[in-house]
Amino acid sequence: MTRAHVDYEQHGRTYARNRRSDPRIAARFLAALGDARTVLNVGAGTGSYEPEGRWVLAVEPSATMRAPRSANSAPVIDASAETLPFDDDAVDAAMACVTIHHWDPPERGLAEMRRVARGPVVVFTFELAALPTWQQQYLAECVEAESPRFPSLDAIATALGGRTRVERIPTPGGCIDGFFEAFWRRPEALLDPAIRSSQSVWALLPPGVEDRIVDRLSMALLAGTWDAEYGHLRDQTELDGALRLVISEPA
Repeated sequence: MTRAHVDYEQHGRTYARNRRSDPRIAARFLAALGDARTVLNVGAGTGSYEPEGRWVLAVEPSATMRAPRSANSAPVIDASAETLPFDDDAVDAAMACVTIHHWDPPERGLAEMRRVARGPVVVFTFELAALPTWQQQYLAECVEAESPRFPSLDAIATALGGRTRVERIPTPGGCIDGFFEAFWRRPEALLDPAIRSSQSVWALLPPGVEDRIVDRLSMALLAGTWDAEYGHLRDQTELDGALRLVISEPA
């Protein structure tokens, strides 16, 4: 099957502004990394969730994504997840944040992470079937476009090998990392093209579909239909949704 790809040289320009580390998610990442002192961040993008106080090296193939990394970010090299240019057991741990669905194939990059890490491999991903009901309803075309790209949790575990566990991460109500599910209680935000420009799925849709989705959601909000059915979400502080950490320890 041919995998759909997003050209981040064209679509990665707003990620540094809208895809920032949420401290509640970052704390879970830090705990999963344990006492690892050297960490490889694979598919690192603009540097979200890179832990402070540790030696971190980032791997990112897109020049557009590498360019806005701050002076305090980890050093970054131009390389791909599928062929990491490192020896076996080169680092204490490896991490990947909302990126494996861009790898071709994901299983190759996951196996590479396991190869180069002496200790834990930590993968932040989504289980799309657990997205909030309203997103599956109003944004159905987005979910349909993304679903073939995301490996199942079982497939991730198999590719990583070792002793693998999956942790659920609640999605904070005011999540500052602007991924798809972050706006589960703030649907109005998805009407903002600046927000959508930092979510890769929109680049995968056929012409006209994004406008149709935005019109559908906008009309539901204006008419009060969304709030009549899902307005109770606005009072919740977190959602047990689609966020997952897959953590592999050596066998």
